[in-house]
Amino acid sequence: MKAAVVVFPGSNREGDMARALTQATGRQPSMLWHADHELPAGTDLVVLPGGFSYGDYLRCGAIAGRAAIMDAVRAHAARGGLVLGVCNGFQILCESGLLPGVLMRNANLRFVCRMQHLKVERNDTAFTRQYAKGQTIEVCIAHGEGNYEADDATIERLEGEGLVAFRYCDSAGTIGGESNPNGSRNDIAGIYSNGRNVLGLMPHPENLIDPLVGGTDGRALFESLASAA
Repeated sequence: MKAAVVVFPGSNREGDMARALTQATGRQPSMLWHADHELPAGTDLVVLPGGFSYGDYLRCGAIAGRAAIMDAVRAHAARGGLVLGVCNGFQILCESGLLPGVLMRNANLRFVCRMQHLKVERNDTAFTRQYAKGQTIEVCIAHGEGNYEADDATIERLEGEGLVAFRYCDSAGTIGGESNPNGSRNDIAGIYSNGRNVLGLMPHPENLIDPLVGGTDGRALFESLASAA
């Protein structure tokens, strides 16, 4: 697996992401700058990490979604290449047109930072093969604009075509109610592109790969990507 992590002004999770990828794949990813125009030859996976790209001016991810490197990321995705966007990366994927919908202010208008349970909706993708379908995992969240919203037709299509990747739930796997930390529609925590080669999710699996920091439930996502290569 040859991975590349894109760094924008204001990114702050690129180091965590690089560590998770190195642990799973055995090789360090390339670190790309937002002003670059090309991906390294042979890139399998492009990752957009968390943070506050461009200070979250305008809308979260709006400026980053128009950065020079994103043309190469869009071309990579169009060829079937893998793309992962986490937290701010998810926002960038939506703003760049690689995923539908938008991430809005949390329903309670507060930044939320805590451990969070998720339900794995399917395990037949490059991102989830090491999980079980319906498995409840625990990772963490840290966002102020994680409230996923889209028009009714888009939500219906995402649900009908199995493009919801993860949903917020409680420790028992129950979806809805107080287990939803931000008001996200249908408790959506992450979605796939039509070809399921692009994944955007708000929670941070890269921060739960080592028992020293509270758990390893995020590790399987990166191990899935490594095995997919």
